[in-house]
Amino acid sequence: MFKKILIANRGEIACRVIETAHKLGIRCVAVYSDADANSMHVAMADEAFHIGPAPSKDSYLRADKILEVAKKSGAEAVHPGYGFMSENPEFAKACADNNIVFIGPPVPAIEAMGSKSAAKDIMSKANVPLVPGYHGDNQDPAFLKQEANNIGYPMLLKAAFGGGGKGMRVVWQESEFDDALASAKREAINGFGNDTMLMEKYLTKPRHVEIQVFCDNHGNGIYLAERDCSIQRRHQKVIEEAPAPGLSQEIRTAMGEAAVRAAQAINYQGAGTVEFLYDEDGSFYFMEMNTRLQVEHPVTEMITGQDLVKWQLLVASGETLPLTQDEVTIEGHAFEVRVYAEDPENDFLPATGKLNYLRQPEQSQHVRVDTGVRENDEVSAFYDPMIAKLIVWDENRDRALQRMLRALDDYRISGVKTNLHFLSSLLEHPSFKDVELDTNFIEKHKDTLHAPAKQADTQALVMAVLYLLLNQAKCNRDSANDSFDPYSPWHGFTGWRMNENQQYKIQLTDEHNVEHFIAVEQVGTQFVITVDGTDITATGTLDDDHLKATIGGHNMNVLIAEKDNQITVFNKQNIVTFTNTLSSEIVVEDNAGQGGLTAPMNGTIVSVLVKQGDEVKAGQNLVIMEAMKMEYTITAPSDGKVEEVYFTDGDLVADGAELLSIAATEQANK
Repeated sequence: MFKKILIANRGEIACRVIETAHKLGIRCVAVYSDADANSMHVAMADEAFHIGPAPSKDSYLRADKILEVAKKSGAEAVHPGYGFMSENPEFAKACADNNIVFIGPPVPAIEAMGSKSAAKDIMSKANVPLVPGYHGDNQDPAFLKQEANNIGYPMLLKAAFGGGGKGMRVVWQESEFDDALASAKREAINGFGNDTMLMEKYLTKPRHVEIQVFCDNHGNGIYLAERDCSIQRRHQKVIEEAPAPGLSQEIRTAMGEAAVRAAQAINYQGAGTVEFLYDEDGSFYFMEMNTRLQVEHPVTEMITGQDLVKWQLLVASGETLPLTQDEVTIEGHAFEVRVYAEDPENDFLPATGKLNYLRQPEQSQHVRVDTGVRENDEVSAFYDPMIAKLIVWDENRDRALQRMLRALDDYRISGVKTNLHFLSSLLEHPSFKDVELDTNFIEKHKDTLHAPAKQADTQALVMAVLYLLLNQAKCNRDSANDSFDPYSPWHGFTGWRMNENQQYKIQLTDEHNVEHFIAVEQVGTQFVITVDGTDITATGTLDDDHLKATIGGHNMNVLIAEKDNQITVFNKQNIVTFTNTLSSEIVVEDNAGQGGLTAPMNGTIVSVLVKQGDEVKAGQNLVIMEAMKMEYTITAPSDGKVEEVYFTDGDLVADGAELLSIAATEQANK
């Protein structure tokens, strides 16, 4: 077994590998960029080396710097995690050239599966079923369009050397093909340095079912059950579960054996995942093979009782697989959700900022949290915005689902937008509970999953006010250093007047920039809180961030966080944030009527499609932005005329920056 390894990655997966390695007595070397100098994986490692600026191309994708650190530190092996260098055959070869073990498959296996086109040829010869499509070398756009017409619509464009949903477009009709191909090729070249495309028939109601395979250096290969990863947005997984519900044992065995054939066809070693599209008629088709550890590997670990990172380390050090196929056992059911800093109500745009309040569910044999961040860490625009993976296990699917919902209720984050509420909505959806799954689930149910934006409810507003009152009382009590007397003028919130109840005002601004003016009167130990002309009686106690409130005779337990005048009320995943503007004036400017179009987040301008003076139609594409390796298109909100364009191709823009201005048709004609 190795004495020291280097983890060529960051965040959650780096922490995950370090955890298992330490259990095996292996010392760990971390690498970090400027943005990660104070990160969790650096703190966990035995040693850490700086390798460059924040952009991944200047740090985590610099094979030369990583190998230099490996040699300098005396690391015997490199674990690539997932993403970055994990499926880079040149990096794996460079490790071997420097007598450093690459904890992953052999170079030829990575190369074979790295090209989705070549992979399909190999799978066909290995008798693994394939979706009809084109995966040849001819990349002429006109030829590809003709092949797409032959395949039939809808069809899927996919980057041959890509992954993670990048460089992928669904084309529903011939008229969409040219734009979709150009966009997919741009995203592929930016993300993977290669814009070769393949095409395949797009199944309209498929499930995404994948098989975890493991092979050693002695010719042994097995599969460790399957995972259902059908719940996706933009071709990226949101919820994973194991085993896949509703599959017959016959299908499970057929899929598992096909996956092992796929691995053995390329002399595979280590952990890998063979992904299939499973159709409602029971047929399944090879989609791709990921030659690395998957993000969702914990659900397999939960139902098999195995540590797959440990297996990786054992196999890479030359040992045989810990189990044979007959010894693999499956128990219970597991779910994993990916907690992201993103805005589900705004097309899942990634969010950035500080995690100024972070509380995770309590971990146990039933609940697991894999994360790479801590409270006050920054979610950077340079990397994937995943905050954590939340995994649960129980004896069956229904019980595991209930356990996941409770764990989500216990997960509390403020400072950045997250998908926590959206995850709860997904898991509570009747169709999800009834196993009506397919890869279009989120799009199909978007009207019920995405709640329309609404103003903060009165109950949350009153709880925020009550928190402010009780917290101020606590501060006054602590500073006075004696017992609290609610009738004492020294413990009041405003000026004290003899023989009169205390009265004062609070001003809170909600997330929609709506100002709320609240009048409060303290009557003994109770508060009469007036909101929009309605008097509400409230009392409560505050213990750290735990508020026990009685509002109009209704008893509630909620959690509240306060940071930099931001007050966040957590009532399960109904999360509402207010700004306390009592002591400072906030002026909110409304640009809605000025025709301004703003950047939805920090990013880079890929292409400006219009110029000053152009007439545009509602819905017309105006600007293409790139952020976090994904493209976003800004469209015209109405017919009009472009007045000014403020940025050009290649410019960096900040969240909220005005990109261009348009005069509506009526205004332009004046």
